[in-house]
Amino acid sequence: MSRLSVDALELAVAALEEGLREYADHPVLTMRDGVIQRFETAMDLSWKLLQRALKDILTINPGLIRTKEDMFRVAAEYELITNAERWLGHYEARNQTSHIYDADLAAQVFEHVPAFLPDVRALLTRLRNAA
Repeated sequence: MSRLSVDALELAVAALEEGLREYADHPVLTMRDGVIQRFETAMDLSWKLLQRALKDILTINPGLIRTKEDMFRVAAEYELITNAERWLGHYEARNQTSHIYDADLAAQVFEHVPAFLPDVRALLTRLRNAA
């Protein structure tokens, strides 16, 4: 069984929280865009760590996980996350920002970030315990 390091995700979540605090003090678009970028990083690290935990720690058959939807569903079954649909929503929010810049879309993704934080904090706790 390999050790799963959550250090990068912990740093990304701390940076995301810091960005939200800074935006609250200085609500300018560049700060908002920085928060969105930090959300993207934290979400990417989250799903990659989930994938590794399922494969390396829980030794799940890779054939069971063909899509991100499968991965979130299996992660919920093994109680690494509490709600697969919510995580799929986080993933979809992250993907909305990666192909085209749209001010309205950016605002929607930014509004999604606070809902992500409790889920990613819970994931960190579960991954620390699983590692």
